Amino acid sequence: MKVIETKYNGKLEVAEDRLIAFDQGIPAFEDEKEFVLLPFEEATPYYTLQSTKTVDLAFIIVNPFSFFPEYRVKLPEATIAQLNITNENDVAIFSLLTVKEPFSETTVNLQAPIVINANKQMGKQLVLGDTAYDRKQPLFQKELVLVKEAK
Repeated sequence: MKVIETKYNGKLEVAEDRLIAFDQGIPAFEDEKEFVLLPFEEATPYYTLQSTKTVDLAFIIVNPFSFFPEYRVKLPEATIAQLNITNENDVAIFSLLTVKEPFSETTVNLQAPIVINANKQMGKQLVLGDTAYDRKQPLFQKELVLVKEAK
């Protein structure tokens, strides 16, 4: 067990097998290499991706498919190799939220999903280079806003 201080849940004991390694960090947070995925609140679709090193570094994330069933992510071979993905059922995809007041104005970044190999506890933020998805998609707008034509 590892004891970590969290932004939203105070001090927690976390099993070592729940720690997710981000070997390259997350863009703009390259020194942050280890996170834990925590439910934000019971019975909600929101999670916290909490740094194990920095208390105040906690991203609110969601499963984008819960809000946008038509959303698609094709993982590049390099990402599949980097995260040692051998079975697509081991892959979890999340998207970062920018929480706003009022909450109904919250946006989701569909351009750079968080990809986690749940079997190996490895993750990365994948910046989709050639995508029509918006990085500031309104979360509660049911249709996707495409910012450009995908090639």
